[in-house]
Amino acid sequence: MTNDELIKQGQNNITLAQSNMGALMEIKKRFEKEKPLQGQRIGMALHITKETANLVETLEAGGAEVAVAGCNPLSTQDDVAEAMRAKGSKAYGLKGQSSDEYYKCLNQVLDIKPTITIDDGCDLVTEVHLKRPDLMADIIGGCEETTTGIIRVEAMEREGVLKYPVIAVNDNKTKHLMDNYYGTGQSTWDGIIRATNTLVAGKTVVIAGYGSCGKGCAMRAKGMGADVIVTEVDTFPALQARMDGFRVMQMKDAAPQGDIFITVTGNKHVIRPEHADTMKEGAILANSGHFDIEIDVKGIREKAKETKQVRPFMERFSLPSGKDIYILAEGRLINLSAAEGHPADVMSMSFCGQALACEYLVKNQEKLENKLIQLPEEIDNNIAQLQLDTMGITIDKLTEEQIEYLNSWQEGTA
Repeated sequence: MTNDELIKQGQNNITLAQSNMGALMEIKKRFEKEKPLQGQRIGMALHITKETANLVETLEAGGAEVAVAGCNPLSTQDDVAEAMRAKGSKAYGLKGQSSDEYYKCLNQVLDIKPTITIDDGCDLVTEVHLKRPDLMADIIGGCEETTTGIIRVEAMEREGVLKYPVIAVNDNKTKHLMDNYYGTGQSTWDGIIRATNTLVAGKTVVIAGYGSCGKGCAMRAKGMGADVIVTEVDTFPALQARMDGFRVMQMKDAAPQGDIFITVTGNKHVIRPEHADTMKEGAILANSGHFDIEIDVKGIREKAKETKQVRPFMERFSLPSGKDIYILAEGRLINLSAAEGHPADVMSMSFCGQALACEYLVKNQEKLENKLIQLPEEIDNNIAQLQLDTMGITIDKLTEEQIEYLNSWQEGTA
């Protein structure tokens, strides 16, 4: 595909995504009129996808200067990145870039001296704090998109090193109960099936982690006819998984039983070489957590007698036991490496949260502490209403009698 063809395809994909992001487009219309981000410089580290391109346009409509880099070396959609650059946007990223190239792109974003950061995984925030602290004087706050990033920001706050407020966009109900649950559930399986063309029905699927992402992946696996095992370290999610009808056990016991493994924990080395040693012939390992450390790919690679790339995102590891297992997308995000990430419909809600979080930072910059902050519930409810409007759904309203009843305590058993 020539560069011109790549640009045209990217433009088509951005336009198609826009048609499925009605809630975000409503915010864009308001931003065009009100310009709430006038004078702001927004530095972003997000997956460079067609949905992200529409977020960039929304923020620019609000008056901001925007620069974006990819937040994962395999997640950039090159056609979209080229289309954005052709339109004049500052988009820095390439699918399959090296670690050095990845951090170079982050620093190109930081070169605009952002007043607001938007992060997916906290790499941009970390880069500012560790290597470019001179930029903090201009930064009024940041926004974090994903669970892994929230974990890192929480650690920074605990250690007293967080130097500016960060809004936990991931904690919006319209984000983690939509994007993580429905988006990750669908797009993870999209990536696995594109990478392998495997049949899910009749397989034993092991889901490591039963947060919102794990719940979504397990629900889709069950719907496709798989027998699902969940591994957990927390008591309540483990109990919830069992009550949802799934088997729950330790990874050491699940490893010999699984045909397909999915890690969605936000932690490291959840699947290790000792687990791989006991796996079935042909077991498939995929990660849908943010970083490429949930599966100890390096440890398994060192133990393997031989490795071979058998499909674009499928690598075979021949183990000393004589069995072969397969790791997908180098252990990186399978849904964005081998597929296109979450559908635009669900990303619209997530990116409404990002756009409104930026507006909230501007309006409240003088009174926010250097902490992890949740958006007010009314903003989350506004996003839900925008999405319902987009879907053509109307809901009931409380009557005056019902409002009075809910605000009183005298009326009880008649």
